[in-house]
Amino acid sequence: MTTVTPTASTAGTAKRVEPESRALRRSSAHRRSTPLTIVMLAVLAYFLLPLFWLLIASTKSTQDLFNSFGLWFSHAPQLLSNIKATFTQDDGVYGRWLLNTVLYAGVSALGAALLAAAAGYGFAKYRFRGHGAAFNLVLGAIMIPTTALAIPTYLLFAKAGLVNTPWAVILPSLISPFGLYLMRIYAEDAVPDSLIEAARMDGAGELRIFTTIALRLLAPGLVTVVLFTLVATWNNYFLPLIMLNDPNLYPITVGLSSWAAQAQNGGAGASSDMLALVVTGSMISIIPLVIAFLLLQRYWQSGLATGGVKQ
Repeated sequence: MTTVTPTASTAGTAKRVEPESRALRRSSAHRRSTPLTIVMLAVLAYFLLPLFWLLIASTKSTQDLFNSFGLWFSHAPQLLSNIKATFTQDDGVYGRWLLNTVLYAGVSALGAALLAAAAGYGFAKYRFRGHGAAFNLVLGAIMIPTTALAIPTYLLFAKAGLVNTPWAVILPSLISPFGLYLMRIYAEDAVPDSLIEAARMDGAGELRIFTTIALRLLAPGLVTVVLFTLVATWNNYFLPLIMLNDPNLYPITVGLSSWAAQAQNGGAGASSDMLALVVTGSMISIIPLVIAFLLLQRYWQSGLATGGVKQ
């Protein structure tokens, strides 16, 4: 058995390399970019300042909104009384708007995620006549703004007798071209072809393979589509505005807009603190979205980490 002993030259080289590598790691750890830090702080302020202003403004009366500094509390904060007034205004219609929004956004997000997963899985794992043309059509649909389709959608739903019903908001929101594209890209790598072939050899049908195997592997992508669709439907304003005439069916966006119009025009039912109620209602409306992100972010992050590791 032979042993290799380090020579003096190799030992000296190792001694030189070790301090150099240690110094390189130390310099890279302490390296900072002042312009990049300034840009990041500016972006952080851009996103957080409106939320901070909304939180502060929801504690003020209408008079204090105009007479006090916008980024700090007034001399008499009244957050609890504003919340109570918001939920009791117009016989508690705000609570109904909130429930309507939860219904529209929740059903739309889950339905859009399932449809996008099924279609994306089909495009990723099956080849059929017109496969490329159909997928290019989906990509083209992503470029069409939703506002351009609002009027044709209204005319179509009017023919079907679905205007002024919850389905007029839910059904158009179930179609997510971006979600389909995202799920197709995700399914190509997340669902191995060998696993599908093994399931087929065991006698599993295509529907069973999708529901019992593919859906579990596509869970992080599903969460992503759910979050995108949830936010889009929750903040949707134009589609419910043209589809719904009954105030009891309004989502939060349209309902708060009607309150803001009353506050500006002094219409029937308007009060001196109506504008403060609009601000407080806007603050309350973002809380469910924050909760949804906090509850679902671990699934999202785990999926991103899993996709970043090459097996």
